[in-house]
Amino acid sequence: MLRPPTLAVIGFLAVLLRPAGVAQAQRPDSVQSAHRDSVAQALRTFVVQAADRTRGRYTARRTTSATRTETLLRDVPQSVSIVSKELIADQSMQSMADVVRYIPGITMGLGEGHRDAPTIRGNASTADFFIDGVRDDAQYLRDLYNVERIEALKGANAMTFGRGGGGGVLNRVSKEAVWGQTRNLVLEGGSFNHKRAMLDLGQDVADGAAVRLNAMLENSDGFRVSNHLQRTGINPTAAFLVSPCTMVRLSYEYLHDERTIDRGIPSYLGAPSVTDRTTFFGNPSVNISTVRVRSAVASIDHTTEQGLRIVNRTRAARYDKFYQNSYPGAVSSGGAQVAVLAYNHELNRRNLFNQSEVTYKLGNRSVQHTLLAGAEFGAQGNDQFRNTGYFNNSATSLLVPFTAPTVTTPVIFRQTATDADNASTVNVSALYAQDQLSLFTHWQLIAGIRAEKFNIRFHNNRDNSRLTRTDNLVSPRVGLVYKPIESMSLYGSVSRSYLPSSGDQFAALTVTTSVLEPERFTNREFGFKWDVTPTVAVTAATYRLDRTNTSAPDPQDATRIVQTGTQRTNGFEVGVAGDVRTWWQVAGGFATQQARIVSPTTAAKAGLSVPLVPHPGASLWNRVKFARGIGAGLGLISQGSM
Repeated sequence: MLRPPTLAVIGFLAVLLRPAGVAQAQRPDSVQSAHRDSVAQALRTFVVQAADRTRGRYTARRTTSATRTETLLRDVPQSVSIVSKELIADQSMQSMADVVRYIPGITMGLGEGHRDAPTIRGNASTADFFIDGVRDDAQYLRDLYNVERIEALKGANAMTFGRGGGGGVLNRVSKEAVWGQTRNLVLEGGSFNHKRAMLDLGQDVADGAAVRLNAMLENSDGFRVSNHLQRTGINPTAAFLVSPCTMVRLSYEYLHDERTIDRGIPSYLGAPSVTDRTTFFGNPSVNISTVRVRSAVASIDHTTEQGLRIVNRTRAARYDKFYQNSYPGAVSSGGAQVAVLAYNHELNRRNLFNQSEVTYKLGNRSVQHTLLAGAEFGAQGNDQFRNTGYFNNSATSLLVPFTAPTVTTPVIFRQTATDADNASTVNVSALYAQDQLSLFTHWQLIAGIRAEKFNIRFHNNRDNSRLTRTDNLVSPRVGLVYKPIESMSLYGSVSRSYLPSSGDQFAALTVTTSVLEPERFTNREFGFKWDVTPTVAVTAATYRLDRTNTSAPDPQDATRIVQTGTQRTNGFEVGVAGDVRTWWQVAGGFATQQARIVSPTTAAKAGLSVPLVPHPGASLWNRVKFARGIGAGLGLISQGSM
C-alpha cells in the first residue's frame, strides 16, 4: 500500500509531466488571451532580473544576499565568491567541502565526519550557513542537489545576516519554480561503489502558477574500510503570481542522511600519522550518523504602484540528529599503540524565522538612494543528550596496536557526570536599515546598521539549574565604492559582528559564560573588482580581521576569566571566474593569510597560529569544450602547511 507522502509525490509528478495548457481548456478565448497578457506583463517584472543573473557559465552579474537588495556584484564593497550551478555540475560537487576548494580564503575541516566545519578568514564555525538569506545553523552535512548557486560572503556580516558571521557566511541559493519547462536527470556511478541519481523537473501548470521538483538518492561507499553513505532528498516548490505585482512562493524539503562516521587518522609528533589511507581507526559497526532535516518556506513579494517593494519570508525547520562514534586519541610515545575512545550524542534543533523587508528607490540623475528597512524575528530550541562509551562495559579508553586499529570490542554507552543533558531556547528580534547612495557617475556609498536582541534560556536537566542571558547587539557596516570606469570598482569597507558567549551553537551556558560579553569581530577591507570582459570577472582584496573580547585566563588569578584575548587575521586574495573563450571556462583564486593569536586566550598562547589557515593557498579549474556535447576539465589545488 502506498503511504500518503508517496501518493503526494506521485500527484506532484503527474502535475509536472501533464501536457501544458490543460488548465486553460475551459477558458473563453478572449478571457484567456487577456489573462495571458496580464501574466506575461507580471512575469517580466519578476523573472527578467533572474534571467540576467549569469553572464558566463561561472560568473554572476548580481546578488541580493550581500546587501539584501538587487545589486551588481562589482558594486558590493565586500569580497564575494560565487560558485555557479554550472561549476557545481561540471565538477559533480555534492558537498560544501567540494564547493570551498575553489573559493580563496576558506578551508573545510573534518567536522568529526558528520558536519560542515569551514574556517573563513581564520575563524572556524559550524553555524554560519544560510539558505536564501535565512539562517540554517544546525550541525549536519549539506547536499547540493537543489542548489542554484553558493555564495561565500567574507568578512563580518552581522548587519546583513545577524549574530555570528565573524569571518564570513556561506549562503545557498535554492532552485525555485520557474516559468517554462525543466527536465533534467543525472545518473552517476564511480569508484568505491558510488551510485547517485538526481532529478529536476519543472513546469508552468497554469496561467500564473509553476511547480518544480528536485530529488536525490545516493547509496555509496568510501575509500576507507567499511565506510558507507545513504541519503535521500526531495524538494517540491511552487510559485503563484497572485497579481501582476504579487508573487507567492512555497517550498518543502525532506533530507535524510545516514553515514559511517570517519574521524580520520590520528596525529603523531605534530604531523599526520604514517599509515595506509584506507585504515579505519575504531569500530566501524559503532560509528554512525543519522540526520533528518524537514523545512517549510513561504515568501510573499509585492511591489506597490508607488515602487515600494515589500518582501516577507518565513522558514520553519526541524533537525533531528544522532551520531555515535569510536575514534582515535593519542598515539603512544613510541608510536606502537593508539588509544580508542567512544561516545554518542543526540541533538534536536527547531528553527522558526520570519523576515520582513521594505525597499524603495528615489533620487535624480545625480543622486540616487536605495533605501532598505527590515525586521527579523526568530525562535530556536535545542535539546541535547550525550553518553560516554565504555569498552567491555568497563573502560572509557582502549589501547590497540597502531598497525591494527580497526576493532570489534563491544561498547556500552551511558552517561558520566560531565555528559550533556540540557535544553536551550533562543529568541531573536532585530531591526535593520540601510542606504545605498549613488553620487553622480563615479561614487557609491553604502551604510547600514542592525540592532539585535539575543536572549538565551538554558536548562541543565542534570541538576535542574537554569541560566539566562540577554545581549543587545549593534552591528554597523560602511562601504565606499569608486568607479573609474563602469566595469571597474575600487572599494573600502568596515563592518562589525558579534558572537554571544553561548557560542555559535548556543548549546551550553555556564555560570561563568553567562556573565561574559559577546566576542567582537571587526573587518577592514580594501579591494577592486573588474569585469575584464562581459564574461570574465577578476577580484582582489586585502583585509584585516580582528577578533576581540575573547575569554582568557586572568594572569593574576588562574581561576578567573577575563576578556582580553585577541586574534588577528591579515590576508590578501585574488579571484577569477568566467568564459575566457566560448570553449574555455576558468574558476579559481589565490589567498595568502596569517591568522595569529595576538594576546592569550583560553584556547592558545600569544604568537601561535590559528588552525586550518593555510599560508598560502591556490586553486584553478579549467573546462574546455572540444565539440558539441564533448569536453574535459582539469583542476589544480595547492595549500601551504597549516
